Amino acid sequence: MYRVSLNIKVAACIVGGLLFCVAGCSHPRPVSEEPASQIQQTETAPTETVKFEGDTSSEGATSSGGAVVSAPTATPTLAPLTSAPPLPPTPTVEAMPIPVPESGPFSYHTVAEGQTLGYIALLYHTEIENLVKMNNLDEPAALIQIGQVLRVPIQTDIVAPDNVLLPDSEVVYGPSYVNFNLVDFIKAQGGYLSTYHEVIEGEELSGAEIIERASRQFSVGPRLLLALLEHYGGWVANPTPTQEQLSMPLGPRNPRRDSLHLSISFTANRINAGYYGYKRDGFWVFHLADYNQAITAEGINAGTVGVQNILAIHSDFDTWQQELNPDGLMATYRALFGDPFAYEIKPLVPINLTQPPLGLPWAKGQGFYYTSGPHAGFVDGSAWAAIDFGPPDVLGNCFYSSQASTAAASGVVVVARPGEVQIDLDGDGNIQTGWVLLYLHVALDIDTPVQVGQQVSQGDIIGYASCEGGLSNSSHLHFARRYNGEWIEAGGPVPMNLSGWIVQPNLTPYEGTMVNGDQIRTACECWDDEQNLIINN
Repeated sequence: MYRVSLNIKVAACIVGGLLFCVAGCSHPRPVSEEPASQIQQTETAPTETVKFEGDTSSEGATSSGGAVVSAPTATPTLAPLTSAPPLPPTPTVEAMPIPVPESGPFSYHTVAEGQTLGYIALLYHTEIENLVKMNNLDEPAALIQIGQVLRVPIQTDIVAPDNVLLPDSEVVYGPSYVNFNLVDFIKAQGGYLSTYHEVIEGEELSGAEIIERASRQFSVGPRLLLALLEHYGGWVANPTPTQEQLSMPLGPRNPRRDSLHLSISFTANRINAGYYGYKRDGFWVFHLADYNQAITAEGINAGTVGVQNILAIHSDFDTWQQELNPDGLMATYRALFGDPFAYEIKPLVPINLTQPPLGLPWAKGQGFYYTSGPHAGFVDGSAWAAIDFGPPDVLGNCFYSSQASTAAASGVVVVARPGEVQIDLDGDGNIQTGWVLLYLHVALDIDTPVQVGQQVSQGDIIGYASCEGGLSNSSHLHFARRYNGEWIEAGGPVPMNLSGWIVQPNLTPYEGTMVNGDQIRTACECWDDEQNLIINN
């Protein structure tokens, strides 16, 4: 047995030109505790827990010039809407339920350099003992680490509206989008988006290709993204948006507004944050532009929470109420696409969902190390759908591993690009339907790279763990699942099961265990045979 401590988590990843933080990306470093009395209380409000790399604004910060921009009011002039294609009838099956919160509302705080439990307690107006209890810490003097994620209490009496905006199947890039022709729709509208191009990683992409890429990577519905782009920027139906609309196509507080690719990615990520945060914890706390905080209404659906979350970022409380009314964003949506419930498919994720058999994604007889427990599947907003594995031949460096990452099940390749491969297990070639597996940070084989449309069998080589597909400080495999377009929590109601190794629920991202009978492996940024080595027997 040998042990090598290292920092293997991804600091930031760049996929398709997008710089973003991935859960489990920064290696925690010890922070010594000091008495709370020695920490000065600042006037700064708690910052947003998760951000895009380089984003210096928080959800509670003011926009350029300190003004909160009112909700758009213009009604777009649109090309005639074609009727939605008929969808197949769906059986009456109960949906996977939203969990019932076990305690009062809380949010997540990522420990920064110099922060202690005492400081964090002051920041969130709570007691150190409360933080200890909420996070299962040993004692008030417990060491916390830079990059460690803690639950922190949130106090608010404001409840968000309970009117349903969109069904879940419209917010997720799922089965209702199989017959949606994004290119034809954008072309028919004749707006600025139809002629827009942007160079991303040396490749020139059209507006439609940018929207499609964001939908595929984040798994967010393109009709919703287009409605937001028209609502704020007028890009879909107007060939000549104003200069202000050109400079702020997706809202006044989008920190990536100089690039459609980056701004649409930020938007999709914040939609996901509300959607999956609500599905994970049973509630979501909205941070509005005027520093107000609101909590979800009881009985609302996750799709509505995702929409409410992106609108909250750009709005003070009064403007947010206007945006959530029928004449707000939904007026733009209906003008473009008609009734959103005409596209509804439910349940998107049935309560009786089971995972198909999956094997460990490396060769028989070889072992990889379980280096990160459940964390975000793609960027920090998505469900904690991913776990990480490190091969033993790349100890804390970015060399390509010589040990292959392999297909966990048979299927057809639907995405194959440097650093990223996705496999559709139902074989229909649609990324929006059934089970899909994501392999991130995989270098494709030089001689025989997998290609889109290729049929693979369990055990076939997919690629090799690397730092490709993102800025990573150690080669590893990031592995996640989706079902009908929805990211599926690795330790959730349908736990990830790889050759009998079952992912267990976790309190905060990146921590956790996998269990196989009486064997237990604990996620660790280390190579320790007894603690986190898993051999594919």
